[in-house]
Amino acid sequence: MTSARVVVLAGGVGGAKFLLGVRAALASTSADPATAVVNTGDDLWLSGVRLQPDVDSILYALAGQNDTARGWGRSGDTERVNAELQEWGAGWPWFTLGDLDLGTHLARTGWLRDGMSVTQVVQQLSRRWPLGVRMLPMTDSEVDTHVLLADGRRMHFQEWWTRHRAALAPRAFENPGIDRATPAPGVREAIAAADVVVLAPSNPVVSIGPILAVPGLRDALRATRARVVGVSGIIGGRVVRGMADVCLTAIGVDTRTDAVAAHYGARADGGLLDAWVMAEEDAALAPAVSALGIRAVVAPLWMTDVEASAAIATAALNA
Repeated sequence: MTSARVVVLAGGVGGAKFLLGVRAALASTSADPATAVVNTGDDLWLSGVRLQPDVDSILYALAGQNDTARGWGRSGDTERVNAELQEWGAGWPWFTLGDLDLGTHLARTGWLRDGMSVTQVVQQLSRRWPLGVRMLPMTDSEVDTHVLLADGRRMHFQEWWTRHRAALAPRAFENPGIDRATPAPGVREAIAAADVVVLAPSNPVVSIGPILAVPGLRDALRATRARVVGVSGIIGGRVVRGMADVCLTAIGVDTRTDAVAAHYGARADGGLLDAWVMAEEDAALAPAVSALGIRAVVAPLWMTDVEASAAIATAALNA
């Protein structure tokens, strides 16, 4: 692999693991650090502080501060403040705020209250540790994700995901106000200047979907001279982590790697992708992906450690 300017659209634990692989894959080249355009669609206000779950998951993972056992939050964290909040009947009893994690939220909220933009706050957070990746939020606007349930109720995505574990049938996912949002400063420029843009193996609906829904970003991906490569989060017809299959079903997409590739679409046909990296377990579906006008690249996709993630990243960057 030669030196390349790389942009990764990412969110959640899958995006964090993949970015660790991208960083490792680029470490042996003279390439600039990758730029991560991070989903902020699952952000929320809770107990007076602004939470950015995907930003923090990626921040902590790149800093080596993430709790790998739980898959979220800071390693070695405690929950004294969270327990006290629950004694006061504040917050959500099913949504845990670790003490160290709460420190991040308080710092973020203070900076936002002082007039910083989300982009400036993410830059400020990124200065604490040597991340090796440039982080950008998808937008500076607040565009939280709401879930419209089959029974007509609406709730914040985090309540549906964390409290109900996606057990309540969804009809649709919405990002109120996203039609008025604009890409965060530097996002379109990074995509335009990239050699490779990668859609990480993050949830296509609630992690990558909100990024693509920011006005102007789909057009930026279609216009870039970079190769646009997607990495499947589906292996053997099953989601690797979380409840992405429920999200896909809600928008009428089957839980198959070729179906997700079709959901993104071929750039030659008005979609987004030039290539699609898919699992060895799904090799039989490669002709279906190729028939879409998308180059199918078959590779091992289990991100068992950083070395495995780096191999996946290399397959994507070489696609």
